[in-house]
Amino acid sequence: MLVAGLGLVAFLGLTGYALDQAFADTALATQRERLQTYLQAYIARSEVTRNNRILVDEEPPDPRFAQPGESGLYAGVRGEDFAWDSPSALGRGLPFDLRLARGEVRFDGPLPSPVGPIYRLGMGVSWEVGPEQSVDFTFFVAESAGNLEHQIRVFRRALWVNLGGAGLLLLLLQIGMLRWSLHPLRRVIADLGRVERGLAERLEGPYPRELAVLTDNLNGFIESERENLQRHRNTLGDLAHSLKTPLAVLRSRLEAGDDARLREEVAEQVARMDQIVAYQLARAAARGHPRFAAPVDIEPHAEALVRGLEKVYAGKGVYCEFDLDPQARFHGEVGDLLELLGNLVENAFKWARQRVLLSTRALPGAVGRRPGLLLAVDDDGPGIPPERVPELLQRGVRGDERVHGHGIGLSMVQDIVRSYQGELAVGHSQELGGARFEVRIPPAG
Repeated sequence: MLVAGLGLVAFLGLTGYALDQAFADTALATQRERLQTYLQAYIARSEVTRNNRILVDEEPPDPRFAQPGESGLYAGVRGEDFAWDSPSALGRGLPFDLRLARGEVRFDGPLPSPVGPIYRLGMGVSWEVGPEQSVDFTFFVAESAGNLEHQIRVFRRALWVNLGGAGLLLLLLQIGMLRWSLHPLRRVIADLGRVERGLAERLEGPYPRELAVLTDNLNGFIESERENLQRHRNTLGDLAHSLKTPLAVLRSRLEAGDDARLREEVAEQVARMDQIVAYQLARAAARGHPRFAAPVDIEPHAEALVRGLEKVYAGKGVYCEFDLDPQARFHGEVGDLLELLGNLVENAFKWARQRVLLSTRALPGAVGRRPGLLLAVDDDGPGIPPERVPELLQRGVRGDERVHGHGIGLSMVQDIVRSYQGELAVGHSQELGGARFEVRIPPAG
């Protein structure tokens, strides 16, 4: 408001100064033209006598020339040994002593005089009185400078009063416009206060489109903070669930009592547990998937995971088949890929009767853009009724309470998929007849 007010004052000040100068110049030019008219009238009404004197018509072009005293208009003629003054100029001692050449015109002022400052217009005139004989005279008309100054004062008073009123009106209008235009921001601040106090979940709007990007980003930040807090709360549960399979492998190998392979298996599974712990701790602090990530080859990680699960579920005789697209890659963290594969494949091993199918497909995107990924896990188990799918995707819910587990694996998968702007679909497997879990991560936009 201060900057806008100063700018308005400066603009109106410069405008007023320019108008004032323009009016003063116009008024001065108008006065000169008026004096020129009076001077031409005097010259036209004058004639030369035989003794080379000027005879001026007694009827002046303006009655004020005939008024003795300070009438404001004065006239005079000067020649060689000749002087004539209008009744208004008699005895005033006006500066009519200038000699001008024939046709020369001079406008001066304001000049000091006994009657005050005046504007003077003089013209040199030459009358022919015989063959190759002429007489030179200088005609003068003058007007008091007070008349022009009075006009300028009246104009200035009206100008600054009107400009001041217009400036005040514009300032009030500007205040109203600023308050109206900033009202959505005040509403955003109020809504943020409600969110901080827990009275609202997000900024609801509607807001002007100029603020839409800001409010959308604020909503994204609020949701990200909530997800981050929830991620911290779920870290311990996720960590415990992630360590379940390596512990089961260790348990089965210890029960088998194969000392020759035991140390190798223990070392491998302990290393994996250490990797899982590091990944889950990093994931708890992360705020989303990396936007720029190197592509990860899926096949070696899938093979290592399946080897461990086949040992855990060796008693069931379940085996896993691969149908992997060689062009398919996972663009993200290796830990996220291991979580997706581990939870989905283990879930399939848990419910399958004999067969599990892991398949991948590359989803082509725009030219020069990162492709997407379709990852699916099928089994030949009993399948999942469609009405139970939303319930199973909730944290802590298990498909069958008699089956060992924590009920958070699918919820973890869903969280990871959402962080990559993907979708998790659960349906019927056309290949094996059981359940099908399909992860679709779209190509980069």
